[in-house]
Amino acid sequence: MTSQVSPIFAGREAELGTLLETFESARTEAPAIVLLAGEAGGGKTRLANEFAARVGEGARVLAGGCMELSSAGLPYAPFTAALRQLIREIGEDGVAALMPGGTTRDLARLLPGLGEAPADSDPATARARLFEQMLTLLERLATREPLLLIVEDAHWADRSTRDLLVFLARNLRHGPLMLLISYRSDDLHRTHPLRPVLADLSRAEGVSRLELPRLSLGEVAGQLAGILGSSPKPELTELVYGRSGGIPLFVEAMTDYADASGMGVPESLRDLLLVGVNRLPEETQEVLRVASASVATDSIGHELLLRVTGLDDQRLSEALRPAVDGNILVADSQGYRFRHALISEAVHEDLLPGEHGRIHRTYAEALERDPELCAQGGPGSSAALALHWHSAHDNEKALSAAWKAAAESESALAYSEQVQMLERVLELWDRVEDAPERTGHDQVGVLEIAIEAAHACGEAHNGLSFVRAALAELDPAQDPDRVAMLLAWRGRLKGLKGLTGELDDLREAERLAARPTAIRARVLDRISVTLQLHHEIAEGSEFAREALELARELGEEEIELDVTISLATLATKEGAGDLDGTRRTLHEVQRRGAELGHAETVLRSRTNLSDTLEAAGASAEAAEVAAKGWEIAKEVGRARLNGPFLAGNLTESLVSLGRWDEALAVADESLSINPAPALHGFLLIHQGTIALARGDLAAVERSLELMPPSARSGFTVPQETMPPRLLLTRYRLATGDVAGAMELVEETVRERPDVKGRYLWPLLLVGMRACAEAGTVLGDDALLERSVALRARLREVAAHTLADGALNSAYATTFAAEAAAAEGALDAPAWDAAASAWGGLSQPYPQALALLRAAEAVAGDGDREGAAERLKIAASLADGLGARPLRTQIEDLARRARIPFEQATASATPRNGEHTSFGLTPREREVLRLVTEGRGNREIAEELFISAKTVSVHVSNILTKLEVSSRGEAAALAHRLGLFADR
Repeated sequence: MTSQVSPIFAGREAELGTLLETFESARTEAPAIVLLAGEAGGGKTRLANEFAARVGEGARVLAGGCMELSSAGLPYAPFTAALRQLIREIGEDGVAALMPGGTTRDLARLLPGLGEAPADSDPATARARLFEQMLTLLERLATREPLLLIVEDAHWADRSTRDLLVFLARNLRHGPLMLLISYRSDDLHRTHPLRPVLADLSRAEGVSRLELPRLSLGEVAGQLAGILGSSPKPELTELVYGRSGGIPLFVEAMTDYADASGMGVPESLRDLLLVGVNRLPEETQEVLRVASASVATDSIGHELLLRVTGLDDQRLSEALRPAVDGNILVADSQGYRFRHALISEAVHEDLLPGEHGRIHRTYAEALERDPELCAQGGPGSSAALALHWHSAHDNEKALSAAWKAAAESESALAYSEQVQMLERVLELWDRVEDAPERTGHDQVGVLEIAIEAAHACGEAHNGLSFVRAALAELDPAQDPDRVAMLLAWRGRLKGLKGLTGELDDLREAERLAARPTAIRARVLDRISVTLQLHHEIAEGSEFAREALELARELGEEEIELDVTISLATLATKEGAGDLDGTRRTLHEVQRRGAELGHAETVLRSRTNLSDTLEAAGASAEAAEVAAKGWEIAKEVGRARLNGPFLAGNLTESLVSLGRWDEALAVADESLSINPAPALHGFLLIHQGTIALARGDLAAVERSLELMPPSARSGFTVPQETMPPRLLLTRYRLATGDVAGAMELVEETVRERPDVKGRYLWPLLLVGMRACAEAGTVLGDDALLERSVALRARLREVAAHTLADGALNSAYATTFAAEAAAAEGALDAPAWDAAASAWGGLSQPYPQALALLRAAEAVAGDGDREGAAERLKIAASLADGLGARPLRTQIEDLARRARIPFEQATASATPRNGEHTSFGLTPREREVLRLVTEGRGNREIAEELFISAKTVSVHVSNILTKLEVSSRGEAAALAHRLGLFADR
């Protein structure tokens, strides 16, 4: 009799060595995370077990697995399993002793045995506290002894588990701690929800990826030798290698019966996995069939198996022994588990329909009679019962269990899983006669709860489906307030999804919600926000004032704070008005919102304040406000809902400031969480804008191609539709399509000439530039005539476009210089004024462009020295940005004006402190200074209040610009040149 599990750990020595080295690094330097990828059956679990065994003597090892539950999810399953294991090892008091104040109430959301979870007015804040407690637990546990946490089968991870993994990856900073996350790489189809999570994780500091390849022929021979106890014959090795494809699990499954002739080797891999099972005694096979129906994440307990099999203790042990001896099951102190999930899946799929329903009913009845058994058969939530009752075709009990599971998911702040369970409730609704009594709600009430849950987790598509179903059940004449609230939700979800019709829904909701209730106040606030986005300032302010008065009358402080945000923002639209007053008001709203635990109020206030500051030209302050808000959004689990707005604002401000590499890093991170279409387009615009300025036309084309339809056409919200048109216009002009660029500008000013300020000025500028370029297209008189008409139209629109505030004033100054240039008059003072305006705003790219045009003007007047002075500064700015096309234009002008190239492009004293020698940005100089002091990325990140990932981006850019290959060489060069001699 052979042993199907090889005692020889074949073909994975290098990977095991990598894990051991990483763990040693985590022990001595900083926490580490390894993403372990491999095919099903590829040996991920065996490698994890071998690794855990090697480090187990000198470290604590905790483990938990994700599970597949069809459309139903078990939130935080691997963390619940790990926490349960920890309690078994050190007790509840031991866990409490690790927590601040000795409280484990938030962890009770994962394991109710730890106490009663606190009630919270704001679920997002509660979720943030839960995440922070898990982080604290792990870091403090690691201070006692090195810690290894293994999360297996992340391809089955629920949404909440994925969010917690990302949170830990971003925030684990202290203690000797390593997190090993395994997943099936062959299961990750293009739309798999784990894909963006892996992209996000890969950007975090200390994260590495380890891919398990298939075994080679020689490695299969080594595995066979361990199984057989002697070297296999070459023909057997070749046969097994050919049929198994080098997948270790299949090698093991084939070994016990395959011979050199290949006779009897099943064609089906499923049959191959069942071969070992089918050789076991019938009673053992029956127990395995029962065990396969468990939804346990780690193992199924002996006591639970006694209940569901109906065997006594001795007979169950006798039945299990052959399965353990045959390596089908693995026994441990907690119970039993299948050696590989594929074997469990194959056994479960082999059940007959009658067996399937009977076994699941037995599980459900056992768990209902004795809830304590849930700890042996799953993570202890009603989701397990919901699955068992549904599989047993007991609709009434399945609905009740799913309803309870939805409440448990909400309590655990797992909104995506709550949506899934509510979908199960709604699926069963018409099949259960007393569904309203079982839930305490009518069907519309369940749908309303589902709408809020879908919005909370950013699932706009599901939310709209729930709204549609609810509206179909209601009569506006009989229940106007309820219909009004549903229409308000529909409008909001449409906006989140980038669909048209949001304003129409809100106007109808306002008409229906005529009574002075909280519903009307909420509808009024929402319509004021939407009108603000559409630049309907006067009407939006009117609705907001009515909402504020009503909220105060009703004592609805949360609504009052939200309306205050709207009114403060409306008062300084386009950077005009009392900016200081708006700043004070919104900071106060943030403070009060934090006190009340209303995370969305805090985040919305930061979103509006950062946008207002950017509109006023205060880009540095705007970036600071947005960056903090983006971090808060990630911490409180609202990265997909509120986060993209803040990430978009942060990216926009970083683009303005010329911190383009940071902007790209933020855009990439935000895009990885799959934001709403309009915001997706906004981030793509920023990427395309930088690519165009750097001469990467292919990247611009990709950004334009990926743009969602809602951002490419129509004028729903100017801030969403104007930037794509601007990028496309600039792209056409850059590629020589002057006529196409003019066409887009003509269309825009014809369709929507009333777009205000900062979203219109850039298009007016590029339109005027296109008119100037039209004069260089030889032999096209028609194009020249069009340019004359367009210039007149652009001047007319500009005369009615807001020019208040520093940013709009800079645009207006630049437009005046560009308009004169389009008519053949290069006005040096006008361009100098434009350069000064942009320099005052610390916006290096438009400053450099204006300096180039000013240099061209003075060179035309014979002032070569003045031109050289301007070109020096422009060249330094362009180099710092990596704006190669602009640098080329500078070089071309220097050549045409016969200005010595070295004189024109030598390093200059930077204007407004923007850029210096070697084209380093101010931020890169700060990073380089700290590098020369011997600081690591984490230390630099803490010093400069940026992420370690951003530091890594800066260091890479510094090495490229200095043309060195290491940090040491960069530091040596900086010392040699005395770059920081003044420090």
